[in-house]
Amino acid sequence: MAHSASAKKRIRQNAKARARNRWHKRGFRELIKDYNELILHGTVEDSQEKLRAIYKSLDQVASDNTIHKNTAARYKSRLTAKLNVKKSVAA
Repeated sequence: MAHSASAKKRIRQNAKARARNRWHKRGFRELIKDYNELILHGTVEDSQEKLRAIYKSLDQVASDNTIHKNTAARYKSRLTAKLNVKKSVAA
């Protein structure tokens, strides 16, 4: 248990930051789940629109240092690869 005022404040700040980070992560993970469903059952155009939204979300989360920028890049690369496979199958 924290005794000093500054330690108590730090605990409060950490709790807020953790809640904010979890909320951001949950947001882009839900977008990715929707995107994966679109890859399986949707059209290429719908998937491209969803991918743009995911890019924006990942960039925002990475800019807040909730996730590392390379992690965001890795997500984007893998999701784009799925879209490219869908495009090649559709063609």
